[in-house]
Amino acid sequence: MKRFAALFAALDQTTKTNAKVDALATYFREAPESDRLWTIALLSGRRPKRAVTTTLLRQWAAERAGIPLWLFEESYPIVGDLAETIALVLPEPARSLEFSLTEWITRIRALAGEDEAAKRAAIFEAWDGLGGRERFVFNKLITGGFRMGVSQKLTTRALSRATGIEEPELAHRLMGDWTPDATSWEGLIHAPDPRGDLFRPYPFYLAYQLEDGPESLGDPGDWAAEWKWDGIRGQLILRGAEHFLWSRGEELITDRFPEFQRLIGVVPEGTVLDGEVLAWENGAPMAFNALQKRIGRKTVPKKLLSEAPALLYAYDLLEWQGEDLRERPYEERRARLDALAETLPNDAPLRVSPLIAFETWDTLASERARSRDLMAEGVMLKRRDAPYRDGRRKGDWWKWKVDPLTIDAVMIYAQQGHGRRANLFTDFTFAVWDAGRLVPFTKAYSGLTDREFAQITAWVRRNTVERFGPVRSVTPEHVFEIAFEGIRESPRHKSGVALRFPRMSRWRHDKPVSEANTLDDLKAMLAAYG
Repeated sequence: MKRFAALFAALDQTTKTNAKVDALATYFREAPESDRLWTIALLSGRRPKRAVTTTLLRQWAAERAGIPLWLFEESYPIVGDLAETIALVLPEPARSLEFSLTEWITRIRALAGEDEAAKRAAIFEAWDGLGGRERFVFNKLITGGFRMGVSQKLTTRALSRATGIEEPELAHRLMGDWTPDATSWEGLIHAPDPRGDLFRPYPFYLAYQLEDGPESLGDPGDWAAEWKWDGIRGQLILRGAEHFLWSRGEELITDRFPEFQRLIGVVPEGTVLDGEVLAWENGAPMAFNALQKRIGRKTVPKKLLSEAPALLYAYDLLEWQGEDLRERPYEERRARLDALAETLPNDAPLRVSPLIAFETWDTLASERARSRDLMAEGVMLKRRDAPYRDGRRKGDWWKWKVDPLTIDAVMIYAQQGHGRRANLFTDFTFAVWDAGRLVPFTKAYSGLTDREFAQITAWVRRNTVERFGPVRSVTPEHVFEIAFEGIRESPRHKSGVALRFPRMSRWRHDKPVSEANTLDDLKAMLAAYG
């Protein structure tokens, strides 16, 4: 655990990419193999499930520290991190427990089947035997909220440096439904399971946002354009008379979309498609809200299958009849994909996303302006001669999204942030007017500069009306422009609407509260874009 805690500290204390890669590579060369495997799992989001509730952890930390619970609760938002707060309030350890990272994770996972008294005794034993960084890391593991701020790209780069294996090969091996329980360091890194290759996806290629228009990209003839659909990015694999559907977040979601089983025998063996999973009705995509009802379900009832039938709108062909096509030019991969589309029956849950015809950037801009009418978020630009790469890289793929929807709203509640923003008020609730009263409709916590967050924090502290735990009700004096990507009906919200990806785009110092938008304005947007 000491070696892993030292790695965590080294990664946390630098923003330099090379320093992070060096620290990781050294760890992957020197740590025990089981600890290396668990470290890769933690870095890729494969964390142990939470075995103890945070409520109990807060109570026990206050008890062990000999302080009242209210004092701990007041300290928590100031520190901004539960694991760190616990580590700071606890007394010095009475002894030293020397267990590896793997042994500690095994102990933590075993707590899931224990009663509350046994859990408390085990947690107290750990707290009394761990000090400094090790105690903090243990708390991170026990809360299930472990993050190390290292991208998959940095992990594979460090692994490549430590093992001598090429980065693209490592990126592919780390994809898929593996766990430290079901594999070994040797099996994952050096000798992959052939069965794993059957359902393992390829690393997704991610595009950068195009901020200033496409004119800087050069000759329009070098580029292909297609719609950026508002669905779930997915990779559909057809191998070994089976099918597998992976989300961009490396989650296997096959069971949530059983309709894709119909493609076995229709699409050739050894095919991997990249595209967007969409709810589809009457020859057009449905709103994301319809698809969202199927997210998070392990099985989908027949009623929902009929209400929100899904298909894959494919836009790239990564593997064809067992051959990896990723190094081939996009134009060639696309031609093969179009040829596949011509062989599909009309009722197949697979379509090919159409290309957008354009000769000039102005023509493409005009097409982009139609995006919301087609239930799209904008357009994608792909260089015709580009390979299919891995991760987020600049140069060959760009997303040119439509401008967000906006509404002017009044801030009515504020809450402190976490981590480096623990001393600032950064999480706000906003309201619009309805029949002379302010109705809350969304929360937002991003979009302002550090200076603006500091300004609004000072104002909140002077203008708090009431407190509800960590939330403060404030005088309704400030208007903010809220930007968002979509709007849908929501019976769970008092306003009756919910926004997609809301954030603060402007602090409207120029606008009085009386001129903020109304609930009727939101409902008009719902009618137009919901």
